[in-house]
Amino acid sequence: MTMRPWELTLTGPLTTLEDAIAILDRVALRIVLVIDDQNRLLGTLTDGDVRRALLKRHTLSESVQDVMCSTPRTAKRGWSKDRVLAVMEKYQLLQLPVLDDAGVVVGLETLHDLVNPLKQDNPVFLMAGGFGTRLRPLTHNCPKPLLKVGDKPILELILESFIKSGFHNFYISTHYMPEMIVAHFGDGSQWGVTIHYIHEHEPLGTGGALGLLPHDGINLPLIVMNGDLLTTLDFRSLLDFHGEKGGVATMCVREHEYCVPYGVVQSDGHKVRAMVEKPVQKFFINAGIYVLAPELVKCVPYATRIDMPTLLEKQIAQGNDVSMFPLHEYWLDIGRMEDFQKAQQEFGHL
Repeated sequence: MTMRPWELTLTGPLTTLEDAIAILDRVALRIVLVIDDQNRLLGTLTDGDVRRALLKRHTLSESVQDVMCSTPRTAKRGWSKDRVLAVMEKYQLLQLPVLDDAGVVVGLETLHDLVNPLKQDNPVFLMAGGFGTRLRPLTHNCPKPLLKVGDKPILELILESFIKSGFHNFYISTHYMPEMIVAHFGDGSQWGVTIHYIHEHEPLGTGGALGLLPHDGINLPLIVMNGDLLTTLDFRSLLDFHGEKGGVATMCVREHEYCVPYGVVQSDGHKVRAMVEKPVQKFFINAGIYVLAPELVKCVPYATRIDMPTLLEKQIAQGNDVSMFPLHEYWLDIGRMEDFQKAQQEFGHL
């Protein structure tokens, strides 16, 4: 008997956070329902819960019961659509588990299924002007965003991932071999979207092209993404997070582990206090995906070279809030030849 999609979200309280994240990614309902051995609901885990856990440095080996929401909002079996929608609207929920009188999970209502999907009007800016020098000779006669992973160019895979989430208003920055990118994507009509091109006559860094955008047309938060990334990130979830946290920008980050290949000596002056063999250090690294408030986009000077980290650091120095959004989804920066080969191997699993 085929399982219903919501049944694939069910898991036990001792499931590891890593396995729960895998369920979130695989089932794509943006929630995990934690149940006991009688199928009674113990709690829920959403993208937001995962990111809060990562920010608090919880490890992926911890049990889901340590980070789940143990008092989730629920619906009763038999509630009308209007009543379910009213609860979702009041508490700003995207999902609502449905329970019977004994607290057993009997279903899952999602806002996506209850409401006709609407277009996402936020503009998307895809940065596709780089030279791709580390991928030569592949990029001698082809811009990196048009290199194929599987049977499609990298940039087309990115575009289609946004389209599946309802985005339709795109800008693409170009510099290296721009005519090839324009020839491939045109005005976007073959995908049912609108594409405008922002050409950098001289390289302007990772943030300078923002100053070439038609600022009077940027009235909603803008998603900016490097044109050489593959990810299964839910872009609507990113926008929801940005809206919840406020501030002028949200930067996606990825946790990176580095193992020091030697024994590290901790000292106090000339005295040895401890020795740690091959310690592992963890850092959050820039994932190359941002959400920018319209006022930030409009403050970038015309045709001025600036990198995105510098732009955000200036905002922080001025006292403006910049949030970070930790990614647990698949993410690959195709910057080197080994990354490109890895993308070919993993493409079929995306």
